[in-house]
Amino acid sequence: MVGFKVHELRTKSKGDLLSQLKELKTELAALRVAKVTGGAPNKLSKIKEVRLSIAQVLTVIRQNQLKNLREAFNGKKYLPLDLRPKKTRAIRRKLTTHESSAKTSKQAKKDAYFPPRKYAIKA
Repeated sequence: MVGFKVHELRTKSKGDLLSQLKELKTELAALRVAKVTGGAPNKLSKIKEVRLSIAQVLTVIRQNQLKNLREAFNGKKYLPLDLRPKKTRAIRRKLTTHESSAKTSKQAKKDAYFPPRKYAIKA
């Protein structure tokens, strides 16, 4: 059961992935029992492989979920938090370029009445 390629997992349906996950977890439980009862060394070394396989299956399930969510929310105004770009907290709170370039009506009038002076420079 252990030792499959991730690209093979991506072609499977969610039901197949969940059934495979269940099988891997039961296998891991059996291996842990064998470890406690003093099983063969080859079984003990297999625990790492089974855990890796479980992680691979869970990763593929999560990636498929996110892909479906991205398709569902494509073009919508708001995205769920886990689909938004992570970046840093400071960057996420920074003003957008539109917000930072916005001017008050008073400042807009000042700029209109007193434009920056242009000087001719001798070459």
